[in-house]
Amino acid sequence: MASRYSDEIIEEVRAGNDIVDIISGYVKLTKRGSNYFGLCPFHNEKSPSFSVSQDKQMYYCFGCHAGGSVFTFLMQYENYTFQEAVRYLAERADIKLPEEEYSPEMREKADRKAQLLEINREAAKYYYTKLRSPQGKAGMEYLHGRQLSDDTIRAFGLGYAGRYSSELYRYLRSKGYDDRILGESGLFHMDERKGASDKFWNRVMFPIMDINNRVIGFGGRVMGDAKPKYLNSPETAVFEKSRNLYGLNIARRTRQNYLILCEGYMDVIAMHQAGFTCAAASLGTSLTSGHCSLIKRFKSKVLLIYDSDDAGVNAALRAIPMLRESGIESRIVDLKPYKDPDEFIKALGAEAFEQRLHDAENSFMFEIRMKEREYNLNDPQGKSDFLNDAAAHFMVLQDEIAIENYTDEIARRYMFPKETLEKAVRKAAMKKAGVREINVPGSTRRVQKQKDTGDIKAQKLMMTWLINYPNLIDSLEEYLHTEDFTDDLTRKVAGMVFEQYKKTGKVSPAYILNHFEEEEEQKKIAEMFNTELNLDSGEDKRKALHDVLMRLKRSSLDVRLKNLDWSDMEEVRKVTEERRKFEKFKISGIPEI
Repeated sequence: MASRYSDEIIEEVRAGNDIVDIISGYVKLTKRGSNYFGLCPFHNEKSPSFSVSQDKQMYYCFGCHAGGSVFTFLMQYENYTFQEAVRYLAERADIKLPEEEYSPEMREKADRKAQLLEINREAAKYYYTKLRSPQGKAGMEYLHGRQLSDDTIRAFGLGYAGRYSSELYRYLRSKGYDDRILGESGLFHMDERKGASDKFWNRVMFPIMDINNRVIGFGGRVMGDAKPKYLNSPETAVFEKSRNLYGLNIARRTRQNYLILCEGYMDVIAMHQAGFTCAAASLGTSLTSGHCSLIKRFKSKVLLIYDSDDAGVNAALRAIPMLRESGIESRIVDLKPYKDPDEFIKALGAEAFEQRLHDAENSFMFEIRMKEREYNLNDPQGKSDFLNDAAAHFMVLQDEIAIENYTDEIARRYMFPKETLEKAVRKAAMKKAGVREINVPGSTRRVQKQKDTGDIKAQKLMMTWLINYPNLIDSLEEYLHTEDFTDDLTRKVAGMVFEQYKKTGKVSPAYILNHFEEEEEQKKIAEMFNTELNLDSGEDKRKALHDVLMRLKRSSLDVRLKNLDWSDMEEVRKVTEERRKFEKFKISGIPEI
């Protein structure tokens, strides 16, 4: 994992913070065997599948596959950066950190980001002041016309970009910023012949803040009928639309366990002003998996409020599966006959709006109801087609109780015989065989998702053996090498495992995890280290390990032979000799485990 601290310091901080102690402050853990289990904080579940290993100093969820070290947990749960997690844990363990170590590249990158944040802060102050000046009269009249109070305008730091297209540029140049960094800010058009000009002018300005209340970008609403009506900052080194939500810096701190997710700046502000401070909005883009990961860190439910037109319905239908996949419960709020929250609250008030939130529709039933529109239920064929379409949609469910409850409700609502619907669901499950595991009411059939090929699975199983029994590295070093792991990530991890064992005589999964920054990589590595072996006797273990090693080695040698440069006779001799030697390998070569 990228860090400004040395590996030795990071390991000292990690060793000073037992992962069970840390996670038990967030999750109720119960000891079961050598590990601790609890309900996963990263997805909704009723049976504990979240495992914390004191020996390995890592956690892993067998449900959603979240996993990592004590640093990873704080990064996922508290939305800390890696450096923030290190600092927090160092303070907790009373470990004094050295001055942070920067490479020249890291120093340049950090300085660049810091400058961009400074520029955004200065721009926000400039727009804020301009709104309250005589030149900002049009902007203030617009905001008051939208019935925003002065307190609300101030709370959201709203501002105004003047009528001239180089005012902000001249202001920031006077502050000493050069064209290079100003060009990277996304606030200006930079033209070699015409010079620089402001991207935003004659607009009411909405500063966009990250969850740490830093200004990272802007949205601007034009005064008048010019196009586009709303203009957003482009993505920069500090602003990524797919991983930020407008208003989340405030909404994340509210007591409600849900987030109201809508489409626009004014909708968020109108809801906050009316007392619904858990509202946020995507930034000129559809909901993304990055948004869902961000939401999951703070809230477990989402109330979706999109415009009541076809575009809004389609946006909701795109958002629901992503939220579901992230373990977030979602419901759909109906504001008809009004288009959006701002219109609704102005017309009917906060109490009526709260009632609509309370009456929000279950997202699965909303999806079924939207499918209903495509069929003529008064026609026998139309009703039959709708039944099969609805049954196929059950494949998104994984909980048996949920499947049973939805079967009852859909059968009742659409007057289908329950047995007929159950049969259609079973048929849909078989049609989708190999895609998802699902228990269907009244059936013992199971459909299992095949995630990996046998060869890749063997490589992951081997990593589990090596993590649990590191002394095998000595016993198998004649046969097992880093290049035998053909999967790129597994090969990289194997190399680190071998190197660590060679240097220290032991293997620390948490130490290895700390070298990987991407969340998806950490999940995959945690899965490697937590594969269930489910073997009791020593002889069973030896046989299982022998089978895994044989499959892994044969696969590796097949790949090497396939890609061999046959003009390189030395390499040909080496590989063929290795294959001949390994084919003679017997189970007796596996040590006692």
